[in-house]
Amino acid sequence: MDSKSIQTRLSIMMFIQFFVWGSWYVTAPLYLRRVGFIPENIGSVYAVGPLAGILSPFIVGMIADRFFSTERVLGVLHLIGAGMMYFVTSQINVDAEGGATLSQEEIGTVVACIFGYMLCYYPTLALTNSLAMQNIEDSEKTFPLIRVFGTIGWIVPGVLISLFTWDTTINPFWIATFASLVMGIYCFTLPHTPPPGRGKKVSVREILGLDALVLLKRPAYLTFMVSSFLICIPLAFYYQIAAKYIESVGVANPAFKMTFGQMSEIIFMLAMPFFFKRLGVKKMLLVGMLAWVVRYSLFAFGAEGPVVWMLIGGIVLHGICYDFFFVTGQIYTDKVAGPAIRSQAQGMLVLFTLGFGMMIGAKVAGYVEGYYSPEGGPVDWRSLWLIPTAMSAVVLVFFGLLFKDKVDRDIEAVDEPVVSA
Repeated sequence: MDSKSIQTRLSIMMFIQFFVWGSWYVTAPLYLRRVGFIPENIGSVYAVGPLAGILSPFIVGMIADRFFSTERVLGVLHLIGAGMMYFVTSQINVDAEGGATLSQEEIGTVVACIFGYMLCYYPTLALTNSLAMQNIEDSEKTFPLIRVFGTIGWIVPGVLISLFTWDTTINPFWIATFASLVMGIYCFTLPHTPPPGRGKKVSVREILGLDALVLLKRPAYLTFMVSSFLICIPLAFYYQIAAKYIESVGVANPAFKMTFGQMSEIIFMLAMPFFFKRLGVKKMLLVGMLAWVVRYSLFAFGAEGPVVWMLIGGIVLHGICYDFFFVTGQIYTDKVAGPAIRSQAQGMLVLFTLGFGMMIGAKVAGYVEGYYSPEGGPVDWRSLWLIPTAMSAVVLVFFGLLFKDKVDRDIEAVDEPVVSA
């Protein structure tokens, strides 16, 4: 099969993969709050995903990398996920228009089922990358062209949901259920990709990724890792509250408006080589963190009125927030770790950011939202958004003062993995 055909199939895979996630993840609070979920409950919904992210490397490391072909593991996980999402959707399918709500016990069951769903979904994020990498020749040139279809896949459901005014309905959950089913079936048509670790002896230390911990002995990398972990706490406010926020202050079509963040992500992803060459690692990371401060400030001070351009501006800044910090951080980690522990180092970065950082952030965001949402009164949006603004500013100062290495020179000098006995 020619490379163009494979690239097309892999691009479709990425599109559906992120279509599944984007169809429900951003707008979920808009419906859940109508059926009895309070901010703390919604915080739990968004905390179980990162917890699944903490556990998923072990699923991938012990099963997918050792025993079964990648496309089959992907297919099975998505099919099980479709079943879990169907169960979640059927549980929350109550008469929201008539004021029907779920009990706290029923909400607990829903949260547990979403955790089960995320245990199936999170490993597929790594597996789709792995499958794509193993089936293309020039990953540095071709993979970004494939991966960008994932971002498009996230955007499309947001546009459709707003087009049909489904932002506050249960329909996004039904879309996610159907899309998971389609993805599960499609995965079995993907190129056969044998498990890379079949027949190899592997230690518990390797599965747990403990070899990568040696990077934390490097002061600059330790500062980067701590900053990455801390910045993910205010990040949770964006995913968890932003759509509900712009909808509550009267901005129309919140699902569509939230896709502006992914649209800008595409633009800045394509522009990254230009900025990377001129700014280098440290300045790229600083610009990314500064964008977080500006974004949450726009949300805070655009609440009254509301000042729509400030709210939209805060969403558009997501491209800089994500690309300049997370993508740059992945590149930095890849270069500093070297080939021997590269995969473990990337896994450790995910563990501390999308795992521990986002899990803590989800609970903090839920608590802060509950605190500034008096029962029967309006939400104090300005005070709420000033909390992640202050958090991001503290991390920005911390990183700027303590990240002392001449990073770009270091990266150019690294030919071997930075490991020690």
